[in-house]
Amino acid sequence: MKILADNKRANFEYTILQKWQAGLKLTGPEVKTAKLGQIDLKGAYVTLESMPGKLMPEAWLVGAHIAKYAPAGYSQNHYNPLRKRKLLLNKKEIAELIGKTKQKGLTVLPLLVYTSQRLVKLEIGLGQGKKKFDKRETIKKREFERSKQRLMK
Repeated sequence: MKILADNKRANFEYTILQKWQAGLKLTGPEVKTAKLGQIDLKGAYVTLESMPGKLMPEAWLVGAHIAKYAPAGYSQNHYNPLRKRKLLLNKKEIAELIGKTKQKGLTVLPLLVYTSQRLVKLEIGLGQGKKKFDKRETIKKREFERSKQRLMK
């Protein structure tokens, strides 16, 4: 497993309650760019939208920036790096996400983009927003761990 992108802000802003692994539906040049690590999850989120004529809603990754693949040339003339990308989850997982997101204060966030064998995968998490004092505690713990590591060396 090789980590391509990490959403550190999500781990700071939210308490992650549960995690899922989802596939990403990407075009060929997007896969190559993602495997080069030119993907940014800052400000990205996951939505569950119903499509006309379909019973079950679909999960979409919104706001993730995947850069244009330069060697693709003119085939990417009208490429939108911020387009919505479909997440590949099974019906049971989508139903579970729908139930969880109906609760107040819970959101679904992208956490990691990584490769599993040759596939690009996304780890999504159910997050509950942290209060200001929770964030301060996180900072204190991180500073304590850093100072402890410095003393060990």
